[in-house]
Amino acid sequence: MRVPLVIRRSYVQVITSKENNIESGWFALRTRHQHENRVATALQSKGIEAFLPTYKCARRWNDRMKVLCAPLFPGYVFAANFEGRKLDVLNTPGVAAIVSVGGVPAEIPGGEIDAIRLTIKSQSNIQPHEYLRSGDAVRVTQGPLAGLEGILVRKRNSLRLVVCIELLGRAAAVEIDGISLERVRGSRSPSLLV
Repeated sequence: MRVPLVIRRSYVQVITSKENNIESGWFALRTRHQHENRVATALQSKGIEAFLPTYKCARRWNDRMKVLCAPLFPGYVFAANFEGRKLDVLNTPGVAAIVSVGGVPAEIPGGEIDAIRLTIKSQSNIQPHEYLRSGDAVRVTQGPLAGLEGILVRKRNSLRLVVCIELLGRAAAVEIDGISLERVRGSRSPSLLV
């Protein structure tokens, strides 16, 4: 499952120096399939700061189970402060492109990178998750509400699942853990699955 990196336009900042439009700060590099480790190692050997967040996952082969470190954002590596070395970054084996908005490399806020680093350092059970926005139709995948569909709403620091009864024009909201949700594809109206 590919987890795309989503950069919301409201958070995109572009920092350019006056000379040659060269970027500084944190940027996402799109890599070729399964080249994340090679790209991060190559960038670091060139003296460019690279960050590849990983998580532990169990993979099963025919004869054994093995715990592997997989990229948290498959297909992406983060790089920082490569002023004057944009061509050097793009020529790194395995780098496909610098993630851009409108043809201009998009800077990722340092706070978002720091948040990812903090969660990885905390040794908590981190894993990739689909990006969900307020208003998305979602389905509960685990727990006592498994199978329930509704609309995701953010209220203060919590997520709520809104279950609608369209005929009455009424709805009810329940607080829910975001890790137990998945986006509903092609669903027109949220309802309880029987």
